[in-house]
Amino acid sequence: MSEVVAIIPARGGSRGVPRKNLRRVGGVPLIVRAIIAGRSADAIDRVIVSTDDPEIAELARAHGAEIIVRPAELAGDEASSESALDHALDVLDERGVDVAVVVFLQATSPFIDPADLDAAVRTARSGSADVVFSAVPSWGFLWRPASDGRGLEGVNHDAAHRPRRQDRPPEYLETGAFYVLDAHGYRAARHRFFGVVTAHLVAEPTAIEIDTPEQLLIASAIASEFDRGAPVDADAVVTDFDGVHTDDRVLVGEDGSEYVTVNRSDGMGVARLVRAGIPVLILSTERNRVVAARARKLGIEVRHGLDDKAAPLREWATDAGIPLDRVAYLGNDINDLGCLDLVGWPVATADAHPLVRAAARVVLDRRGGDGAVRALADRVLAAHDDSPTQRPREEARA
Repeated sequence: MSEVVAIIPARGGSRGVPRKNLRRVGGVPLIVRAIIAGRSADAIDRVIVSTDDPEIAELARAHGAEIIVRPAELAGDEASSESALDHALDVLDERGVDVAVVVFLQATSPFIDPADLDAAVRTARSGSADVVFSAVPSWGFLWRPASDGRGLEGVNHDAAHRPRRQDRPPEYLETGAFYVLDAHGYRAARHRFFGVVTAHLVAEPTAIEIDTPEQLLIASAIASEFDRGAPVDADAVVTDFDGVHTDDRVLVGEDGSEYVTVNRSDGMGVARLVRAGIPVLILSTERNRVVAARARKLGIEVRHGLDDKAAPLREWATDAGIPLDRVAYLGNDINDLGCLDLVGWPVATADAHPLVRAAARVVLDRRGGDGAVRALADRVLAAHDDSPTQRPREEARA
């Protein structure tokens, strides 16, 4: 049976942003974001990553993509995207895969909506278009160097007559995120634009494409908006203490005793995680025994008085048999950055340091000490309630 196959070219080298396909946006490597988008689209049967890089291949395989090893001669700066597609399709032919539609996905576009992929595939499969590419409408006036070498001249407008936006039709700007191609037509043309070409319009905030460090910074700054409210699909929860379970303030008595305030709602969230069999750990640099006392009250593991939290996190996850990409870590300050960089679900409180917010896959709506732990717990539990492995148990209880 013919298939719809997504192909993601992802070479290891990059001029503008070194190791670009492995760089994180909102705590998630760009290559992983593209794979998640492809695997989340109902219309796509399989996701292929074409790469020359072992690290990219290992990461892609771990997230459910099939790997095609791209020859070095097709992975240099001068190699075209079409050459990667051609090679991948040749390999798929050898593997006996009958490809009807090719979905060319670009890892440099971090905010691809699976619903847009489904709609574009439907258009291509309906026969109304041979090529469907992602685009945004544009009414911008373009300029280029004048043919006489003096100044600039208009490209898509007459400089002497510039009608209002509402008085002229839009043009369409490629976002570069995806191209859906009739496979047979593409293989005959050997180019991504052939036959009847149409655009699938996507939301403007999703249209950013990363080719420069500045664009990477912009994408990182807005990434949390795209994950707002979504379930957190993690198998374990690890949190900092001060500024997460507390509001980061401390009362100091005249004898040096320190007191903090915690939130009972957070305690209920932790209790629900424990009842659901989801491991919870507190990691803290704080040496005060109040950290251990709170963990005992909650009935969870704790490691505190740490100079470096990343190494204990890695050790704990290994001992528990939980892959780091299945861990959610909730932090608020710069000493959490090492842990946030290790896990699959880096999470920040609403009042976290800007660098922590930028590193987070999810930024919660709740501040530290004001229900942030409960908010994360609810989203982790929501993901478990929605997972296929959980549904039979829920039905059995009913």
